[in-house]
Amino acid sequence: MAGVTFHTVRKVYGGNVEAVKGVSFDVPDGAFCVLVGPSGCGKSTLLRMVAGVETITSGEIRIGERVVNKLEPAERDIAMVFQNYALYPHMSVYDNMAYGLRNRKTPKPEIDRLVREAAKVLEISDFLTRKPRELSGGQRQRVAMGRAIVRQPKAFLFDEPLSNLDAKLRVSMRVEIKKLQRRFDTTSIYVTHDQLEAMTLADMLVVMNGGRVEQIGKPLEIYEKPATTFVAAFIGAPPMNLLRLDAAGFAQLTGDGAAMPAEGLILGIRPEDLELSSGDPRPPGGIALPLTVEASERVGPESFVYGTLARGGDVIVRVPGQAVPASGEQVVALARREKLHLFAADGSRRLV
Repeated sequence: MAGVTFHTVRKVYGGNVEAVKGVSFDVPDGAFCVLVGPSGCGKSTLLRMVAGVETITSGEIRIGERVVNKLEPAERDIAMVFQNYALYPHMSVYDNMAYGLRNRKTPKPEIDRLVREAAKVLEISDFLTRKPRELSGGQRQRVAMGRAIVRQPKAFLFDEPLSNLDAKLRVSMRVEIKKLQRRFDTTSIYVTHDQLEAMTLADMLVVMNGGRVEQIGKPLEIYEKPATTFVAAFIGAPPMNLLRLDAAGFAQLTGDGAAMPAEGLILGIRPEDLELSSGDPRPPGGIALPLTVEASERVGPESFVYGTLARGGDVIVRVPGQAVPASGEQVVALARREKLHLFAADGSRRLV
């Protein structure tokens, strides 16, 4: 096992398209690191550079103590699990899992032991003689994971491995991947655009945007204290409400005995940190937002209420239960001071 280090890593295509822009961070040995961000943010490119299937324009990647910039993929001692499984259709499950070990000249008894042990852990022992076409999507993904596990690599790399599965199966496979990573305690780097997947899997979350790292931290830390408005909007479902303070009708935001000029600043409030009221009992140092209800959405034991401010701006409120105001009704959304987030006018940094 080994950690992975990125030092000012850049990737430029065609001489002028910079896909990864000087990324630097360390993935500790044994950590489960998730790279998350929208399509085109550079997360998959970064993963492929670790794997060796993309060249590095500049900078340095280390796996353990070795700089791997110029090493072939087979020399990096990593195992990769792909979105499309990448199984050999003419081979049995057993042979798919054993293929990499045979290429490394591993003795046959050792291959058999490793394959059967991994198959038992993944609960696919009954499928070892089948071909991939005879398996379900979830079973194929287990085979792909088994092929990676038997190699006992220094690092696992996952490239959106669950995106082809249905919603229910994705949930169960997330749990299985997390359990397996804990069992083998192998450094893992996992790419996804699904923020829920990222939040549930990661020990270490890396939020990327436009080829750069926006924020690194534990999932809950990032959720509770997003560093930028991009992170605030991307992490969380539904996303954080982001409002221009002056547009929300506040000349200043008061709290802790001080007043902060509001002009141009961006106020952030999580939907679950707002409460609906028919009056305006503004909490001390907090806010009261008069809303016109536009729509509501019932989601199991809770509901989402969508409203608009008189000066423009949309607000989402998460409320418990299913008793919600009707469309067109006038309500007030309240939030306590400690639940408010404040960002610079350009959204590039957190102020409070």
